[in-house]
Amino acid sequence: MKSAYELAMERLEKKEPTKKLTNTQKEKIAEINSLYGSKIAEKETFLQGEIVKETAKGDLGAVAQLQDQLARELRRLHVEWEEKKAAVHGETAYESDIKRAESEGRAPTKELP
Repeated sequence: MKSAYELAMERLEKKEPTKKLTNTQKEKIAEINSLYGSKIAEKETFLQGEIVKETAKGDLGAVAQLQDQLARELRRLHVEWEEKKAAVHGETAYESDIKRAESEGRAPTKELP
């Protein structure tokens, strides 16, 4: 007997099948994750340092401004990160092969689906 969760997952799979990623897509997503993880860490480290400096000075207005800036920057980077990953998810294997072939200066190897 299947659980409610398993039944729901089966219905979802029928409605919207899981899309398998190619190795190239997985590599691109890993690169994007690494890049944006680094960008976010860099931004947080820098702005948290600035917040500490302004807190030590006692400038609460500047602290609030830097906290707002940090929140905006992190939100922007997260949105960019998700958009980049969505773009990779949206690529078909054929589109991926075309891009790789163009970057290598050769003709694509796969037939049009």
